[in-house]
Amino acid sequence: MALKASELKVGDEHEEVVVDNLSRTQLVMYAGTSGDYNPLHTDQVFTKEIAGYPSVFAHGMLSMGLTGRMLTNYVGDGRLTKYGVRFTAQVWPGDTLTAKASVSEIREEDGQHLVDLAIVTVNQDGTPVVRGQATARVDP
Repeated sequence: MALKASELKVGDEHEEVVVDNLSRTQLVMYAGTSGDYNPLHTDQVFTKEIAGYPSVFAHGMLSMGLTGRMLTNYVGDGRLTKYGVRFTAQVWPGDTLTAKASVSEIREEDGQHLVDLAIVTVNQDGTPVVRGQATARVDP
């Protein structure tokens, strides 16, 4: 069911868990899908012994993609007109991520009804790992 501008109000929120207990296998699968084979995301020995991190960690774009899935679940496929984020903390294997979109503005532009959304994705400790903004077309 499509979102309707007439049924939305500033402050409305949509939240969902986008990954529960992120696995190293998911990181490797994402590397294969994206073509990003940076060893920081897949090679535990390199990441710990050479780069000095405690473990491999997720690609930023994986976190963005998971957050984007929450957005399309909320506004519908093909309705996003703008989506941008900043990565604010690393995502580690074992993390559970919850993404939330909050309505910041409902407007009309060039005959289209639009909703602006503030986005935050947090890990299981409540630490924000992604922050951003999105705009989507909505029905009147």
